[in-house]
Amino acid sequence: MRLFLTATSTGIGKTFVSARLAEIAHSIGLRPGYFKPIETGVASSPEDGSKLHTLCQELNPNLKDIPLDFVVPYQFALPAAPYVAKRSECIEREILQKRADELESMCDILFIEGAGGLMVPIERDYFMIDLIKDLNAPALLVTPSELGCINQTLLSLQALEVRDIPHLWYVNLYKDRDSFFEVTYPFYRDYFGEVPLDLASVFDRYRHGDFA
Repeated sequence: MRLFLTATSTGIGKTFVSARLAEIAHSIGLRPGYFKPIETGVASSPEDGSKLHTLCQELNPNLKDIPLDFVVPYQFALPAAPYVAKRSECIEREILQKRADELESMCDILFIEGAGGLMVPIERDYFMIDLIKDLNAPALLVTPSELGCINQTLLSLQALEVRDIPHLWYVNLYKDRDSFFEVTYPFYRDYFGEVPLDLASVFDRYRHGDFA
């Protein structure tokens, strides 16, 4: 099993949600794994990848000897979209697909964390959403709770639907917490019928294949 963690933009909480999902999976007897194909803004060590790699090594003995560079194969210093941050380096899609397969074989569920949002460019005509499709993974869209998130959420969900990518979404309730239920929640409730605020419930839907 694999699940691709994406978001409406950068800084929305993909790494936080990935960690919580790994813990939830472990709590029900599943061995989690983690894969961060590309991380930018790396000074000396990939911060996001390192956190999740360490956590999953603690939760899954099969990963204890797997080096960090195996889990985060492409690391770039510039805090920018991969297309810009990689400069002249080539990101080999075949390597990413092979690495995902290898890591998945060591766990019961592999959490794959993207970089930024869906339309973040990896190559001039190849975006993060295309990588999701190529890795044949359903997606979990992490959205913020701040003012303006309705537009971001609907656009991102529409992009996933157009690409015919099975998906779920989850509101990471950390920004504008005090105003969210007055400013944003009423539309989500009326438009979607239910608002995914409980991550354990979202993960349960994933396990049962209850995708949009």
